[in-house]
Amino acid sequence: MWTGDRRATSPTSRPPTLDFGVRDLVRLNPVPAGSHRVAIRAGLSVAVPLLTVIALDRTPWAVYAAFGAFTSLYGRNRVHVPRAVMQASAGVALVTCVVLGAAVSASGAGPWTRVLVAVAVAGAGSMVSTVLDWHPPGPLFLIFAFGTVAATHASWSDVPVALAVSAASAAFALVVGNVGAVVARIARQPHAALVSPWSPDPLRYMVAVGVAGAVATSAGLGHSWWAMVAAAAPLSVRGRAHQALRAGHRIAGTILGLLTSIPLLLLGLDPVPLVLVVVALQIVTELLVGRNYGLALLFITPMALLMGQLGASQSAPDLVLDRGVETVIGAVVAIALLAMENRRAHQW
Repeated sequence: MWTGDRRATSPTSRPPTLDFGVRDLVRLNPVPAGSHRVAIRAGLSVAVPLLTVIALDRTPWAVYAAFGAFTSLYGRNRVHVPRAVMQASAGVALVTCVVLGAAVSASGAGPWTRVLVAVAVAGAGSMVSTVLDWHPPGPLFLIFAFGTVAATHASWSDVPVALAVSAASAAFALVVGNVGAVVARIARQPHAALVSPWSPDPLRYMVAVGVAGAVATSAGLGHSWWAMVAAAAPLSVRGRAHQALRAGHRIAGTILGLLTSIPLLLLGLDPVPLVLVVVALQIVTELLVGRNYGLALLFITPMALLMGQLGASQSAPDLVLDRGVETVIGAVVAIALLAMENRRAHQW
């Protein structure tokens, strides 16, 4: 694994290459312990808030509820207090990004302003993730939350709504994620020690997200945050070889995932069945993401596109095209950054 130290390039420890093959793309990792519990918690955390806003006839609030529910995705490898602490901190960060996105939307800011704010979110999110040792690491979900909400139509009166709905959803996810530890009296784990935020990661995220967002915005694409998320995704794993593989997974998995998305989008599902499909996709995603990221993207892709349909229905062909093109843009930007770093490491 690359350490960023010049000693890593000594004759006895050459920098890793970025090469990977088809076998690497399709390899299945062992089933992570407790995956079924994580999947059930994630599905429940998404289902209840989304069905609640639909029952209240406030479907446009679904985007706020969905990103608050992403709190459940953190801390799967922790139990008891450490999981609660990690999920609480991630929940606060997600709610902050939702509110920030609503405020940027209400201000009428243009696409370039949204890109600049997303770059700041990437840098700050990376630092917080490093300090608090989040799992999954990195600012990916924060960028996704900010970018999606910032691109929706919102007024200033929607900002407190975004705060209330996303915070309630995050709080529910926190309860769901930790009630089992209270009931079962799971053995306590020691708190993770805080680490220094000063590392190359925030700058790497900011460069990748900024370049991807700039390319997508310059091309006039309608969902530039998808390119930014795709650029950030490979950087969330350790080691340049693994990061390059993650970028390959992102491209291949998304393109194949678009094939599973098309029939679901064309069904024109009503809100309740749409949410039930999203929940099923979320559960399957959590069962697969630890085994093969590319395989999980066959379910992540339609889930993300269907969630976008809750707030405002969009043209299926346009969604599919934007998702495919912007994912390739973001992943290629990440690969280019990794190649530059790898070349510099070899020159050292």
